[in-house]
Amino acid sequence: MAAYGLYTHIASNKFRSMLLLGGLFLLIYVLVYAGALIAEVVIRSDRSVDYYLMAASRDLVTAFPWATGAAALWIVIAYFFHQSMIDAVTGGEDVTRQQQPRLYNLLENLCISRGIPMPKLKMMDSPALNAFATGLNQRQYAVTVTTGLLNALNDQEIEAVLGHELTHIRNGDVQLMVIAVIIAGVVGFFGELFFRMFTNLSWNSSGGSWSSSSSRSSSSSSDSDSKGSGGGAIIVVIIAIALILVAWLLSQVVKLALSRSRELLADAGSVELTKNPDAMISALRKIENRGELPGATSAVMELCVDNPREGFADLFATHPSVDSRVQALVKFAGGHDPGPLALPSDGPGGPDDGPQQPAAETDQPVQMPWGDRDAGPSQNPSQGASQSPSRGPWGRRI
Repeated sequence: MAAYGLYTHIASNKFRSMLLLGGLFLLIYVLVYAGALIAEVVIRSDRSVDYYLMAASRDLVTAFPWATGAAALWIVIAYFFHQSMIDAVTGGEDVTRQQQPRLYNLLENLCISRGIPMPKLKMMDSPALNAFATGLNQRQYAVTVTTGLLNALNDQEIEAVLGHELTHIRNGDVQLMVIAVIIAGVVGFFGELFFRMFTNLSWNSSGGSWSSSSSRSSSSSSDSDSKGSGGGAIIVVIIAIALILVAWLLSQVVKLALSRSRELLADAGSVELTKNPDAMISALRKIENRGELPGATSAVMELCVDNPREGFADLFATHPSVDSRVQALVKFAGGHDPGPLALPSDGPGGPDDGPQQPAAETDQPVQMPWGDRDAGPSQNPSQGASQSPSRGPWGRRI
């Protein structure tokens, strides 16, 4: 599905994400098949590879409705209680206008000005600089902001972060990410269950049950049948383990692949809502390397504005780097990059301690997909990125 602009990119990502989620759900049946292979070996350890494969296929057909029902039950439970689970992990609590008038008014004004239904507002007591959106329908949508973010960012930057999360809600990213996390949890549950089965199988083998069964069958059959049957059971167990490992690995890769392009689209959507690319850039620079939520699971971190947990060789990184996101905003939204920003709370040796080198700016006009504008330096260099008087690609809201 080709994508030529912001909204077609959103539609394209939704289409690809649904395909990926469908493939992720199929991994559950792969795990059931692997479990059936192990079960057949436990029941009959003296058969050939072909027998085990055919028997496991029959078992899969029999177990198909049960596996589907169990997965559906898991999803239903997560549908109604996922927010409570996340709040239990993060400590997020609902806040009202009286409790947090500044944050509440910023979110309400942004929603009213753009005709967006206002989600619930939650806060978690953490010095980390981060925020995330959750929910699977209009009644469940919520935006959670840390106290550290509220204290470190100015109003324009907080508004940009809120616009980022509202874009995730508008684009359907939140639903897809929550569903992906739920299904990945199902895959992880079945994977752990079958690994426990394999552990018990190995213990029984060392205890003599598997070996004695093979030895009894060898005494009553030919030498070639004995070799084929014993080797067949071993081969099938190896196949089952490989299927479990591949299913788990693909569930993680597919789940993480859903979020990368979405972060760039959410950044662009925030600029569209606030008309202020510089605020989004400076917010990202302040959040950079300061977003780790202690005690939060990887599933929660995948929903955040920034996930500082990097995977092996960037394979499992759920978010593009802050530098690449800032470069995209500079190139396509005409923002200005101030470079890494230090905060008073950092102190000596903080994440951004040391000399800062602002990004070089160009006087050449930049062609953007939503119109032309001059991406040259701001008129007053002494002003910060969030205070730049230059106009954004859709105008600048005062």
